[in-house]
Amino acid sequence: MDDLTLRYDVAPRDLARGRNLLIGSIAAPFVLAGVPAAVTLLLTILFGATPPTAAVILFFGLIISFVGLLAGLGLSGLLAYRRVKWTKQMRERIAADGIRASEIEWFIHELKSSERRSLKEISARDLLLADAYRETLASRLTATRISRSSKRELQLMQRRLGKLKQLKSASSEAFQKELAKDIGKIDNIYTEAKVMLAEAESRLQMIEAASVRGGSIADSELALKKLSARAAELPLALEEAKMAEEIRSELEKESPY
Repeated sequence: MDDLTLRYDVAPRDLARGRNLLIGSIAAPFVLAGVPAAVTLLLTILFGATPPTAAVILFFGLIISFVGLLAGLGLSGLLAYRRVKWTKQMRERIAADGIRASEIEWFIHELKSSERRSLKEISARDLLLADAYRETLASRLTATRISRSSKRELQLMQRRLGKLKQLKSASSEAFQKELAKDIGKIDNIYTEAKVMLAEAESRLQMIEAASVRGGSIADSELALKKLSARAAELPLALEEAKMAEEIRSELEKESPY
């Protein structure tokens, strides 16, 4: 459990990898097509004194440049795909222990259009409100992700429980009891996530209203602290339940029915 309490921080090496993938995907077609074209132009200037020689250089130069362009486009697509995959992996790592306000940019595409617009407007008017809004957005994103993943886990566990009920053995009955306990834990996490989501959405509306009227949010600091605490605790509880289910699944495979 101690390992689960460690928060994941994006390392400079991770950022460098993403940046290199982006640069590579953009530069590949230009480099692989541009370098042969530049060499062709240089050779034409130096050795293309006669039309036949210049024609031969241009002909082969164009072919090599075209092949380089195709290779560059292929490499660009590959690097772009790898960057999308890398971004998804980074988001999952960051979200595993709860999303923080400073990590909102990683999940900007998961925000509603109204939330993105409100964040931009509030940031331009009031930095204090903007910080509170970002914190609440982080809680809302965390609650949404936990709600979705816990619901999926519930469905999987319920299907597993249904299959175990069809087996008539002492070991299957023991597994059913343990699985039922895990279902109860995941169900509690799902319920907490839904409550947290409702609180976060209500809090977002309060901050938006406070921004419009130029008000203060000092009277709501306790609510923010509660949301932040839940955002930090629920992901860890869900991961712990998942680990217990994985261990139980392995035991089921090893146990003869």
